[in-house]
Amino acid sequence: MIPEFSSQKDKEKYFRTLDDAQKIEALNEMVAFSEHIVFLGGAGVSTESGIPDFRSKDGLYHKKDKRFGSYRPEYLLSYDCLNHKPKVFFEYFRKNLDCRNVQPNTAHLKLADMERAGKLDGVITQNIDGLHQKGGSKNVKEIHGSALRSYCVSCRKEYGPDFIFENEEEIPHCPNCGKMVRPDVTLYGELLPEPAYEEAVALIRYADMLIIGGTSLEVGSAAQLAHMYHGKNLVIINKGRTKMEGRADLTFHDSIGAIMRSIEE
Repeated sequence: MIPEFSSQKDKEKYFRTLDDAQKIEALNEMVAFSEHIVFLGGAGVSTESGIPDFRSKDGLYHKKDKRFGSYRPEYLLSYDCLNHKPKVFFEYFRKNLDCRNVQPNTAHLKLADMERAGKLDGVITQNIDGLHQKGGSKNVKEIHGSALRSYCVSCRKEYGPDFIFENEEEIPHCPNCGKMVRPDVTLYGELLPEPAYEEAVALIRYADMLIIGGTSLEVGSAAQLAHMYHGKNLVIINKGRTKMEGRADLTFHDSIGAIMRSIEE
């Protein structure tokens, strides 16, 4: 049983003394006694489904490809690239971001189970792969959009997951008005989708437990949201260290699937 603490210092000291098994017990106790749990996740949530992250040594930005070698990785997924070199943008996007046939993993499925059980208010994700929805989650805030949606830059007509990836045009055009159709993702140099971000902020501010998983909190949007949290319990699950280690009650440097699997709803 997690004791009551007279100070933040005592709380931090207690959690630092726990061994791995005790940390899992504490995690389950937190889940059991929390009423508004929110999950904030990044690329590490989907790596166990076979989708590479961006910045790790095996990530997308370190892949060697002569066709794109003269460009910075961030540029290839930028608003500037889409507008000034659209053929390069769409070639790179189709080659590296087609997640239509990828399947959700243990973490996605566990989060959906927690939502169905009434233990999880929602998921906030930086990922654009749609795996949380495919795994069964309903309340998902995609703060970087989705590669499974696209829309016309002029008439705003929306298209499904196959439109860009199956399109034979180098630059896909809208059958309705003839203008370019682009993926509904937040590119470098663009603002976050306002409705999704505002809804994510509302979830964070109402939460009494925040689980951060699969993100180093290097990207500004996730870091901003994490720092907005002032609830009771903060848990971080990430193989590498993050910039919020000192604030977390529990930190697991382990597979996110393994830790999520240990949660008993």
